[in-house]
Amino acid sequence: MARWQEHDIPDLSGKTALVTGANSGLGLETARALAAHGAHVVLACRGADKAEQALTRIGHQLANARLSFLPLDLSDLSSVRASASAFRAEHGRLDILCNNAGVMALPYGKTPDGFEMQFGINHLGHFALTGLLFDLLRATPQARVVTVSSLAHRSGKLRLDDPHWERSRYSRSLAYGRSKLANLMFALELNRRVRAAGIELTSIAAHPGYSATNIGFGGLGRNSLLGRLVALGNQLLAQPADLGALPSLYAATAAEVEGGDYIGPGGPIEFRGYPVKVKPARHALDTTEAARLWALSEQLTGVHFP
Repeated sequence: MARWQEHDIPDLSGKTALVTGANSGLGLETARALAAHGAHVVLACRGADKAEQALTRIGHQLANARLSFLPLDLSDLSSVRASASAFRAEHGRLDILCNNAGVMALPYGKTPDGFEMQFGINHLGHFALTGLLFDLLRATPQARVVTVSSLAHRSGKLRLDDPHWERSRYSRSLAYGRSKLANLMFALELNRRVRAAGIELTSIAAHPGYSATNIGFGGLGRNSLLGRLVALGNQLLAQPADLGALPSLYAATAAEVEGGDYIGPGGPIEFRGYPVKVKPARHALDTTEAARLWALSEQLTGVHFP
């Protein structure tokens, strides 16, 4: 089978893409590649300074890139609502929504809305954003929603009775795995719901394998023992961010992708390699638990998909 690479992305002229966390790492590479093939790419980022740096960096590489910046703080539902409203006011279509932004291994903390930080940012923020943009996605022919999960979803176990770790001893790594399991289950459940409703929208999940990005440092100091171990792993084992972004790009643009697919690297244990369809862990396919997660997400965010 031929390796799918960035040059296989089709012409995206006339299409609009929104990429969360597009100021660095996988998001930056995803935004750059989509722009290189003609899409108008909206970089949804928390900080204006870093977003401007990303816009400048892409602009230097692509003189004709069509780019814009959308302020978005996924930890704060008021920001998510304001960002969705601003996007809808500016754009009449949304062809690709890439739910890419994420945090990893943070010490325990809560968002302004009272959610455990990793679950709140990685899952609930993206759930709310997708719901608030759903009408626009639905009105755009052949629109796609790509939600980035992780190999860590395999270690995740949803505790829907204690989503914010208020009755459990907090674990940074388990909380991350739980949030990425929620990402994957959301993507699959969204696909089931749009299919049942006869809506022409494709929901796909993707994961980058082991990629060298800043997310691995999480709340770790770079000079701490764990921080140095992460840096060494990035150097010796991880693939570069441009290859880590390929599963998301494949999910967002390849003709053979179908709703409910899960895309990841095709190498050993899915650590690295070119994008292929991969299998979620069995517990990620639990439709009863996915429906419960959806209902809880609606309850916590106040966002209901029309």
